[in-house]
Amino acid sequence: MFSPLSRLRVRSALLALAACLSLTAPALSQTAAQTAAPPFTPALGPAQAFSYDILTAKAEALAQKPYAAPVVRNPAAYDKIDYDAYWRIRFKPEATVYAGQTPIQFFHEGTYFRTPVGMNIVAGGQARHVIYTPDYFDMPKDSPARAIESHAGFAGFRIMRPGLKTDWISFLGAAYFRTDGADRQYGLSARAIAIDTGMSTPEEFPRFTDFWIEGGKDGLVTIYALMDGPSVTGAIRMTGRDADGQVLDVSTRFFFRKPVARLGIAPLTSMFWYSEENRLQGFDWRPEVHDSDGLAMITGAGERIWRPLNDPPRVVTSSFSDNNPKGFGLIQRDRNFDHYQDDGVFYNKRPSVWIAPRGNWGAGAVQLVEIPTDDEIYDNVVAYWVPKTMPKAGDEVALDYTMTWGRLAPVNWEVAKTVATRIGRGGVPGQPRPKDQLKIAVDFAGPALDGLTAKDGVKPQVSAPEGVDVINAYVLPVVGTKNWRMIFDLKTPPGTDTVDLRAYLEKGGKPLTETWLGQIHPAQMLALGKH
Repeated sequence: MFSPLSRLRVRSALLALAACLSLTAPALSQTAAQTAAPPFTPALGPAQAFSYDILTAKAEALAQKPYAAPVVRNPAAYDKIDYDAYWRIRFKPEATVYAGQTPIQFFHEGTYFRTPVGMNIVAGGQARHVIYTPDYFDMPKDSPARAIESHAGFAGFRIMRPGLKTDWISFLGAAYFRTDGADRQYGLSARAIAIDTGMSTPEEFPRFTDFWIEGGKDGLVTIYALMDGPSVTGAIRMTGRDADGQVLDVSTRFFFRKPVARLGIAPLTSMFWYSEENRLQGFDWRPEVHDSDGLAMITGAGERIWRPLNDPPRVVTSSFSDNNPKGFGLIQRDRNFDHYQDDGVFYNKRPSVWIAPRGNWGAGAVQLVEIPTDDEIYDNVVAYWVPKTMPKAGDEVALDYTMTWGRLAPVNWEVAKTVATRIGRGGVPGQPRPKDQLKIAVDFAGPALDGLTAKDGVKPQVSAPEGVDVINAYVLPVVGTKNWRMIFDLKTPPGTDTVDLRAYLEKGGKPLTETWLGQIHPAQMLALGKH
């Protein structure tokens, strides 16, 4: 049996895997599709009045009823629609459905996606249900999916670019979704909500049960979703377009059937195995493997923070208390191909996602959950906002935000950024190395440091917990680059598990860099250093 956390990791990996299989299916151009077959007219249900207010009322009314778990008919048949069988089911490009000018294609059900979602097209305040038919899909005559066609439905959808060759956003599984960012390379995922993530009890995965899609002018699209789960229902609205990356304005209204122990707003799910910081943990030919390399934050007070991600020795949950945060996100800062050397999955092109709250979010914390991994197939990092007060049965939570999928955080950082974190043996080369010390080297770069020299009074500021010694902290410009390097040794008591550090560079009492929040696991790193 999987532990709750293992189930989280495996589930996330399977969602991403199945999505990738569908997303790699070849698609004809619109012209070719029209030539290959007569025009496809989708079967639609009768028109019904629709708005976000109507959807919100529907979610609120649903929360007043006991939760009804979806029933899977003929589960043995779904068992047979495995990796290989699912890959062979292809959406017919000529069956593409349009919401205005927005082209939509659907995902078929399979062993990992056994519960259908309702699909609706919105125009002029009216919604019409898209009726499922097997005619949307090509599948082999011997496909096990044919055994479920009498009761099958759509598992999710994706919005295509003009020409129908690639998509830019997809929804498949639970309440997950993702876009491909500015460099058109899928990576981390987002969710509508996180319930009891990283706890000893099983995590709850509410699911999108129905979607409504409304196409607008100049590529603008609005996606509405109804969400349902044992503890919560929700009405979600996302409005955005595909450009140099994607910007989505998100509105959420959640209604709670029962209290939850941990509520995560705007959750992001990613993968981090190893980087230059913990290279010894990755027994692999590539220099680095990760979808994101850090958690970035701007606090309500305006402090810029960078927390490098870890592959920890155990599940670690870190909380960063704040009031009305200005933004946070999981960022892939290192975009140099040479640092990854992977021309198959292009980690250097993976999108970053930035969450910018709209309105008053009040007191709470940005929370980061990191789960140990030994492979790149698992999503092992989750970040989200946790309100200070947890909801009770009957409560409503309404928080809005703007989500930007791009190369970096879409804000003026003002101070120099962390560009690398490295850890190695402490001490001095040529002398006996202390067995209880690590050397930490952090590189910063940015306009705030440009033009300064070693004579200009740039100083490191490093703080550590009581009982942990910071030894010989100094800073110097790195010859031949614009980087500045802060170096110090970290001495810890025997068996120390986790150390949280805080550091930045300053001149004349004024910060020149963001605040680097390093979480070091000395026992893990010292053990690796012996090999």
